[in-house]
Amino acid sequence: MSKKNGLADPTRLKPYDADDKQLLRVVIETPKGSRNKFAFDPDDHIFELKKVLPSGMTFPYDFGFVPSTRADDGDPIDVLVLMDEPAFPGCVLSCRPIGVIEGEQGNKQGKERNDRIIAVEQDAHSWEDIKTITDLSKQFCRELEEFFVNYHRLTGKEYRVLGLKGPNQARKLVKSGRR
Repeated sequence: MSKKNGLADPTRLKPYDADDKQLLRVVIETPKGSRNKFAFDPDDHIFELKKVLPSGMTFPYDFGFVPSTRADDGDPIDVLVLMDEPAFPGCVLSCRPIGVIEGEQGNKQGKERNDRIIAVEQDAHSWEDIKTITDLSKQFCRELEEFFVNYHRLTGKEYRVLGLKGPNQARKLVKSGRR
């Protein structure tokens, strides 16, 4: 693993768990319940505060990325992780992908895809019966979709949900995004 100023670069980790290739490795940037949006800066090898959400708005679940991937927006592939307790920025989790919220973001100048994998942390007791996104209630999925719509609205961008897909589409997304 590359080091700079003594800090490891989690973006260079392998995207799959070494023992179980069905599990994704996810680096957490922003923990559940945080108003602070953190992002890993690969140039300086630090987690940086990117923005603060308005009062009353928090990340509904841990949010991070799959290392060694690149999505259409140029960043690593995003993952929202369902688990029992919040993690912390920089924590690496092994997660079972259950689906994808397919979406596009943009403004009048242009749009780009920005899909979000939904995954369950492998040891999450409260979520152990959830195998695919269809195991979640429609209301739960609508709330996740609305979080991303409202989050992007804060930055002056529109986020449009194109659909929900299952775990096979999540794996395809990772495979196509490997770098």
